[in-house]
Amino acid sequence: MREVLDDLLGWWKAGEPVGMATVVATWRSAPRPAGATMLVGPDGTAVGSVSGGCVEAAVYELGSEVLRTGEPVLTKYGVSDDDAFAVGLTCGGIIELFVERVDRTSFPQLDEVAAAIAAHEPVAVVTAVRSADGRLGRRMIVWPDRRDGTLGSERLDDAATDDVRGMLATGRTGELRYGLDGERRGDELTLFVASYAPPPRMIVFGAIDFAAAVARLGSYLGFRVTVCDARPVFATPRRFPDSEVVVDWPHRYLTREIEAGRIDARTVVCVLTHDPKFDVPVLEVALEQELAYVGAMGSRRTHDDRLARLREAGVPEEHLARLSSPTGLDLGARTPEETAVSIAAEIIARRWGGGGLPLSTLDARIHHDVLSADQGEVHTV
Repeated sequence: MREVLDDLLGWWKAGEPVGMATVVATWRSAPRPAGATMLVGPDGTAVGSVSGGCVEAAVYELGSEVLRTGEPVLTKYGVSDDDAFAVGLTCGGIIELFVERVDRTSFPQLDEVAAAIAAHEPVAVVTAVRSADGRLGRRMIVWPDRRDGTLGSERLDDAATDDVRGMLATGRTGELRYGLDGERRGDELTLFVASYAPPPRMIVFGAIDFAAAVARLGSYLGFRVTVCDARPVFATPRRFPDSEVVVDWPHRYLTREIEAGRIDARTVVCVLTHDPKFDVPVLEVALEQELAYVGAMGSRRTHDDRLARLREAGVPEEHLARLSSPTGLDLGARTPEETAVSIAAEIIARRWGGGGLPLSTLDARIHHDVLSADQGEVHTV
């Protein structure tokens, strides 16, 4: 919903109903992830995408119908090998969509959700997308310290709130299943949780030319980027115009951020200082945490020296195993920009479990995600 929020909120404020289709589950090589959204506006405008163009025309028609009737629909789109050029997913994947009408009555908290997202405050929208007792479309909004709305019973609301806050803490979007009264072993009710967590952080230590390229690419990938260096002559906003710039010793800054709770499991740390008096102390701190990625730049010789110094400092082997050094994938990179691409490629591969090999040499699935055995009926129109 994030990518279509401005249009959705504009129509909502004007009192205009909107048809909204959201990807709630995917299988195999689906082109868009869970949470991708497409709108059918009151004036017939289509905004957003749920499949990169494969089934948008069919979804538009369904969204128009739901906009007219107000009755929500859970549906699936896929394609078989002998139907690859029909209106469906030519990639061979499957997407499940929840299509609903959104207006002030059905989603009274939309302005609060939009305000939280704009302020980078965590919030989750929980919607009943499959129900055995007619609760389809019921919604609850969950913040770290409060909630609004109900899914039908206090016991269910309490169970879902606990689980949703766990998902929100890691920025995870996906489904939860319960019994009709919140029984955790039941599956009569499926909730879709759209988590809107603050952007993950990338902290780049070392204000060098390579850091400028890494910071630019980190921002492009959606990270909130901070560049930190103890040397004020190098750590300047002019050199890093799109990043937060901090002048401080790296290990001191990282320690304060951890103690303040501003570091989480999605955080990426790139150590580019090339100086053991800076990089060894900050790596000691970083490797104590379970972060998404900790990488350090340097030659093989620098790497060996760095490991020896970290071992001498008492860093255990299980913590050293978290270190990506030398940082980046083997792309033959030479320039700062090429090196930034290699580092970003390794971060992406670490996030999704990719192997970093050319896709042309592989015959396995392109997208790395969790498969479900329960695929149910699939539309291949």
